[in-house]
Amino acid sequence: MALIHEKLYGSKNLSQIDFQDYIQSLTKDLLGSYACTNNPPTIKVNFVQTFLNIDRAITCGLIINELVSNALKHAFPEEDGGEIIVDFKCCEDNYFELIVSDNGLGIREGIDLDNPNTLGLRLVHTLATKQLKGEVELDTSHGVMFKINF
Repeated sequence: MALIHEKLYGSKNLSQIDFQDYIQSLTKDLLGSYACTNNPPTIKVNFVQTFLNIDRAITCGLIINELVSNALKHAFPEEDGGEIIVDFKCCEDNYFELIVSDNGLGIREGIDLDNPNTLGLRLVHTLATKQLKGEVELDTSHGVMFKINF
């Protein structure tokens, strides 16, 4: 939350922020707080410069924070580096696609995204479906990939 306030105060328009800049800062801070190995994973952020209203920016930031934190904590236990990718793009008619993926260990198959059994996944699902009015897809075929369309 402090980061989004910082970005808002530096903005000319208090109702929206440069989402790419916000997520670059967020992922850098997350990597710094979790990476205690000699070979930490890399985080790639692929965005076209996008300005989001504050409500969407906060909600997406919380989702990205949760998914990237989970990847940093659980996906790469062997200290083998790895990669986390955050993709965000604007589709047609002001719809957006957010993808957070990693090439780590993956998570167990058969997770019911409509009724997840962990607090983190419940938070992601609720924020995506209720706050953003979007849909969540999970692909565990190569690491983990969460795709949220809203």
